[in-house]
Amino acid sequence: MTPAANAFPAPQILVVDDDAELRGGIADYLSQHGYGVLQAGDALTMEQVLAGAPIDLIVLDLMLPGEDGLSICRRISEAGGPAIIMLSAMGEEIDRILGLELGADDYLAKPCSPRELLARVRAVLRRGEDARGPGPLRGKAYYFLGFTLDGVRRQLRAPNGVSILLTAGEFSLLSVFLDHPQRILSRDELIERARGNEADVFDRAIDVQISRLRRKLHDCSSGEIIKTYRGAGYLFDAKVTRP
Repeated sequence: MTPAANAFPAPQILVVDDDAELRGGIADYLSQHGYGVLQAGDALTMEQVLAGAPIDLIVLDLMLPGEDGLSICRRISEAGGPAIIMLSAMGEEIDRILGLELGADDYLAKPCSPRELLARVRAVLRRGEDARGPGPLRGKAYYFLGFTLDGVRRQLRAPNGVSILLTAGEFSLLSVFLDHPQRILSRDELIERARGNEADVFDRAIDVQISRLRRKLHDCSSGEIIKTYRGAGYLFDAKVTRP
């Protein structure tokens, strides 16, 4: 292998599922497609892996012995940990919304095809790279209502100086709003601009991520920054400046 091939290490994925056969199958398939893959069967083992290796994305089962996937998802998201794709045999929309509400970047109902999971993995990792790599926010700071967005670190700083951690999905949405302030954007526009042509993006997923982003902003601001226009979409009601 040439030195250039080693310049960009493979993304590291952690598969957390108590079904050893399923977990191994997912790990083998992702490994065959160029990812470094580690495995864990429960929260304790997951924490041991996270402590010993840099992980870019966690494929996380909802039903686990001990601490369940939703609790793990909330904890990791609040700590600004790796991106998360949740897997669950419970495929009802309410379960998907709850997973997204707690910080998951995507959600798949089990059983899912390995090819679909691979597509979701690539999409979530790509959004994370877009947040850190070349793009309209790369190397720039955006200012609005006392907030500062660091486009390199994917970090939002509140007017009081507190850092607000954003998931890849939240960063993508905020970047769209910052590029189109004081303009009503429909769900379809937000999906297209923030997530591209990814499969199975449903309106409620965008609603949930906007709700999460709105709550993070509102916790540090007295005004309503993201406004809902029923039947039309959302408007980012702030003046945005750039250096």
